[in-house]
Amino acid sequence: MSPTPLSLLCALLLPLAIVFTINDITTTTTVTTTRKTYNRENPISSPPKIPTTAPLPPPFIEKIDLDDNNNNNSTDIDINTNNNNDNDNDNDNDADDDNALFQLASQVNPNPTPGAPKKLAFMFLATRPLPLAPLWERYFNRTKRHNLYNIYIHSDPSLRHNLLYQGVFANRTIPSKPKRRHTPSLAAAHRRLLAHALLHDPTNYMFSLLSPSCIPLHSFDFTYKTLINWKRSFIELLEHEDNAWWRWAARGDTAMLPEVPFDEFRIGSQFSVLTRKHATVAVNDTRIWSKFKVPCLHENVYSCYPEESYLPTLMSTVDRSGCVAATLTFVEWKGGHGGHPRAFHGLKVGPELIRAIRRRRPRYGDEEINGSDVSVRKRNDPFLFARKFGSDTVGGLMDIADDVILRD
Repeated sequence: MSPTPLSLLCALLLPLAIVFTINDITTTTTVTTTRKTYNRENPISSPPKIPTTAPLPPPFIEKIDLDDNNNNNSTDIDINTNNNNDNDNDNDNDADDDNALFQLASQVNPNPTPGAPKKLAFMFLATRPLPLAPLWERYFNRTKRHNLYNIYIHSDPSLRHNLLYQGVFANRTIPSKPKRRHTPSLAAAHRRLLAHALLHDPTNYMFSLLSPSCIPLHSFDFTYKTLINWKRSFIELLEHEDNAWWRWAARGDTAMLPEVPFDEFRIGSQFSVLTRKHATVAVNDTRIWSKFKVPCLHENVYSCYPEESYLPTLMSTVDRSGCVAATLTFVEWKGGHGGHPRAFHGLKVGPELIRAIRRRRPRYGDEEINGSDVSVRKRNDPFLFARKFGSDTVGGLMDIADDVILRD
């Protein structure tokens, strides 16, 4: 029986149908595989909840596709500001660099230069451009005492600092390293700022840590008069916080022993104002830092805030009487979330907000427990700074800068 025309047509079309079917399946499989690979290879900014046996994702560091070619000809700070990222992943080299820096800084005179005017060191712990820079420009430029302060910036080393920081912030960046929340890197950056400020100017007397979301609450002259005659540091020292044990044990139940027993562990805001004496203590310390520089266990990563425990624990241990147990940087925790305080935005910023913050009183350690301390009850130091203010507030802040914020 000879084949019909229809059967011949089917015989010709069958191989083509098989080919198209196979190609369609292959294409679908390829797309699916690509999507899975993309999601796995792009880490998120905070580590996900993962089993303890799985490695932590690599740190997320926002990059800008620019060569980091800082101006090394600064006449203001005689330090090398050419940040090279070639060895960022070499932890041994990083540790050696920091150890050499801290060893050098620990040799400076802990006392201010006799007869020379004392200066304030403003240390900005940043990862991006300073969104509130116009307000700080006004703050520094309104004073006639331009020789009584220094500015230092610890920034993302991948950024092109000579383009991002202008005006009073030009050429103020120190050699910096990447930072990531829930790691010792924020506390290490604070120590790095202290070391460079100590080495740069022997007349730096008080060292204030600030964030990009900080604003001044008073003029520079008011801030200077408030701080310069004090012989004590302002650093929050909290002993009876609900989460204290979990933070202490974040590296393991006995990992902090014997250097840091639980009853000596303290918590406090990372935004402190340290005296020159205490700044040298911080850069000279190896005993307490040897515990806080250890990464936290994977399962405890969300209890890991070394930047809020290292300096409070150190200062409470070595010179408790030399500290006022309070921060002079205001934050509003009501309305905060995810371990962050409430952020102020847009139309919420006005004269009444600034005046209301000025009327607030700092928390002095565990005064609700130690209420019988008369010296604590009588204190009412002014807040000098406040956070967190979003970048959308800069216009409103500038509108009230002269008549409210910088008028004492």
